Amino acid sequence: MATTLTTRGQTDSDGIEIRVVQEGDLAEWGRALSSGFMEAKGDGSPDFIREQFVPGRSLGAFDGARCVGTFRSTVRELTVPGGASLTTDAITNVTVSQTHRRRGLLTRMMTRDLATAAERGDSLAILVAAEYRIYGRFGFGPATQHKGVTVHSRLAGGVRVPASAEGGSFELQTMEEYRKNGPELHERFRRTQPGAIDRKAINWRLRSGDLQNPDKSWKEPLVVIYRDPSGRPAGLLAYTVTDEWPNMITRSALKVRDHFAVDRAAAAALWRYALQVDWIERVEIPNIAPDDPLPLLLDDPRACVDGGDSSSDFVWLRILDAPTAFAARSYAAAGRVVLQVTDRLGYVDGRWALEAAADGTGRCTRADDGEQADLALDVRELGTLYTGNDSTARLHAAGLVDELRPGGAARADALLRVDFRPWCPDGF
Repeated sequence: MATTLTTRGQTDSDGIEIRVVQEGDLAEWGRALSSGFMEAKGDGSPDFIREQFVPGRSLGAFDGARCVGTFRSTVRELTVPGGASLTTDAITNVTVSQTHRRRGLLTRMMTRDLATAAERGDSLAILVAAEYRIYGRFGFGPATQHKGVTVHSRLAGGVRVPASAEGGSFELQTMEEYRKNGPELHERFRRTQPGAIDRKAINWRLRSGDLQNPDKSWKEPLVVIYRDPSGRPAGLLAYTVTDEWPNMITRSALKVRDHFAVDRAAAAALWRYALQVDWIERVEIPNIAPDDPLPLLLDDPRACVDGGDSSSDFVWLRILDAPTAFAARSYAAAGRVVLQVTDRLGYVDGRWALEAAADGTGRCTRADDGEQADLALDVRELGTLYTGNDSTARLHAAGLVDELRPGGAARADALLRVDFRPWCPDGF
């Protein structure tokens, strides 16, 4: 079974070749990546790209010697409802040069990557969509949300922290300690948070400044680890401070760069720490789970307001293997629904029976040909429902899911309901 993209190129009638990127292509591929994201080409930052380069996982569209399209995938572990983890094809660095748009280059790169992922045995593919209307046609649907909030420290009052967190302690970290102690703690957190993905060593190097993107500025954060009353690390907060003192009155802001915890008690303890930092007028949190209980922890929940332009869908998900994906997640109730799924790429096209037992386990199998379906939907909506990012009833109300049998949407929601919506704090 294939484990990486085949190196053989595919040349269309227009002479543009789609092929696997080799070591000698990195500078040219990097220049295409920069211009694709509206940045100066420069030298393509080949040394920086080499740090992230995995042979066989990057594609380029080449018009002669010039790269005019980029595409890269990585291996990620995604936590699904119930806490199981699935190996996932994580797609990133997708660009097509302005000079070569509308020629099908994205379609050629995407379909090639998805075919390879399916051959490899990946049941899911994920990406972060820069534009909403592009990726639905490849079967991706919004699977996580995040939002930005600002907490006005002086208005918030206290932060309600569970008794189980009292007696815990805080320890400031150096960047070396951040890089050393963060991974194990993040992995414990990630296993508790549906929608979250694992962090690679390169992500920790970037966060701690050991590796820096030459095209982006980096400021060293303050990092604190929270230890629970037993002394075990249970949460981490990284932040920077904007120091503003007009007329010797503080207008300083604490901006959260990283926040995760293995349980709600540790998370609350870290929020209290952030809101008690001296001289801080407001705490800015650009990425928090859509239904995080933070506002309700405050003496005055009105002190936590919408942070503005950072609220959006985030990770999009595409199902490649329905039986494997749906067997991995848990279910809220026993029941059975039959789904008529449309998948233009063919991976999960057809009628599927989703069955869940009282113990929370479930399975997805091909339904009998003569069995009536409860719901009809596209594979992109199936991805949204899979993580619990939205309800069947809401998608039905929006005309994105058709109810073929009365009560079908309610039956599906009874099975797929999650207590908290999925969240992914990490890009890729």
